[in-house]
Amino acid sequence: MFEQLTPLNCVLLALATAGIGFSKSGFAGVSMLHVIIFAFVFGAKASTGVLLPLLVIGDVCAIRFFGKQVQWKQVRRLLPPALVGTVLGTLLMGWLDEAAFKPVVGLIIFSLTSIQVVRIWRPSAFDRVPHQAWFAWTLGLLAGITTMLANAAGPIVALYFLAVALPKLELVGTSAWFFLVLNICKLPLSYSLGLIGWESLAIDVLFSPAILLGILSGKWLLNRMSQRLFDSLLLAFTAFAALRLIGVI
Repeated sequence: MFEQLTPLNCVLLALATAGIGFSKSGFAGVSMLHVIIFAFVFGAKASTGVLLPLLVIGDVCAIRFFGKQVQWKQVRRLLPPALVGTVLGTLLMGWLDEAAFKPVVGLIIFSLTSIQVVRIWRPSAFDRVPHQAWFAWTLGLLAGITTMLANAAGPIVALYFLAVALPKLELVGTSAWFFLVLNICKLPLSYSLGLIGWESLAIDVLFSPAILLGILSGKWLLNRMSQRLFDSLLLAFTAFAALRLIGVI
């Protein structure tokens, strides 16, 4: 892996690692930045093993800054199906074509984003759907499968927390705790697949300081925007992530 650390790639990886911190401060759609760059440098499958420990570090930093603002009820609703989804995703990694999977996930995310946009303009539309058990299980399973196959669960989880109308600080804090548990549970699965090793961990140590820079930048921006602007930007980033998965952009 170290032979892939050319000067240009090091700059890209530092930018992407700062993007991890920025996404952990509430801008989940930005997560596609580090997914794309790490996949470009290390390859789609190998990059998931390099990214995962960095994501755990990002979760710990997010809890340090936002962890007191958490709704444990929503964590308990979404986490069980997500954990089931990670097991399914691990089983699927052996034979599922990632190139075929990503557009499907992108279409689902884009559809959910469109529904949430409708709910902003017409709050009564689909008002009962986000509070149904099947909704939490559907998005939780999808988040678990997606996080194993493409590290792209951030937009899905953000959409769920937007749908249940979490305020911005509670959304960030609840997401931080949710992803910390989920990503720690993913560590042995990724290790068993041979995706995490001493070389990948050394690269994580090298680039991890950039996470703090990203999360401080995101925290500064988060404190200076209204709830409505935050929701709109989050939906815009999520739509971008969905279109990127589909392959439109």
